[in-house]
Amino acid sequence: MFCGHIPDELTELVNLQYLDLGYNNISGSIPRSIINCTGMTQTRDNDDLRDAFTSGVYSAGNELVDYTENLTVLTKGQERLYTGEIIYMVNLDLSCNSLMGEIPEEISALVALKSLNLSWNNFNGKLPENIGALMQVESLDLSHNDLSGEIPSSLSTLTSLSRLNLSYNNLRGEIPTGNQLQTLEDPAYIYIGNPGLCGPPLSVNCSSIPGENHGDASNDLVSFFLAMGSGYVMGLWVVFCTLLFKRRWRVSWYSLCDSLYDWVYVQLAVTWTSVRAKING
Repeated sequence: MFCGHIPDELTELVNLQYLDLGYNNISGSIPRSIINCTGMTQTRDNDDLRDAFTSGVYSAGNELVDYTENLTVLTKGQERLYTGEIIYMVNLDLSCNSLMGEIPEEISALVALKSLNLSWNNFNGKLPENIGALMQVESLDLSHNDLSGEIPSSLSTLTSLSRLNLSYNNLRGEIPTGNQLQTLEDPAYIYIGNPGLCGPPLSVNCSSIPGENHGDASNDLVSFFLAMGSGYVMGLWVVFCTLLFKRRWRVSWYSLCDSLYDWVYVQLAVTWTSVRAKING
């Protein structure tokens, strides 16, 4: 069983296209230098792949790579035996470890990936916004982590996707829709364990989730106070301009203020005299 961090030196294997470190005790985070693995970032020429599949040999740079050995691959939730066709498999499996931190945006650059499995770790933060760039991915498993925030709308652009698992995280908001997402098997299970998610295929209505409309309520409250403040300032400005240019009104206003002042003064003086009399009496 491996432990410790993923070494940066591993990402210097530029032709690496299949990496399975699942079921270990690896900690730390995914190095951002993962983008250096051009075997996962560049799609291969179909003619070269077809010739390699026929002959069992593929040219990687100046080297000939033998692909005739059998290999069992866990993908789409099933174990599958690959022989020469392993050349088509571009896989990154880091499941069942102790990895943490955010999933780096550089993951979205691994556009040749057929399968990405980061399940059963301690990843947090949001999903990469550009995750929809993984146009070749067929199996995507990010379940059993501590991911939060909304599901990026770009997820719905993954036209090759046939298996998706985002269960048991802290995702929230409305589930994005898209033609491919509607064709996945057991769609409700994909999102189970995320109480903040709403919308189809779940039976939870987005308007019924507490806190989902807090942003709108805050915006309404801000708009209300802005409107009230603007009205208050405008009213004061109208009164000021009226008193400034209408001398007769200005005199009447001052007279009214004097009368009110005298009335209040008299009332206070009478009340105070009455109170003192009762105290001394």
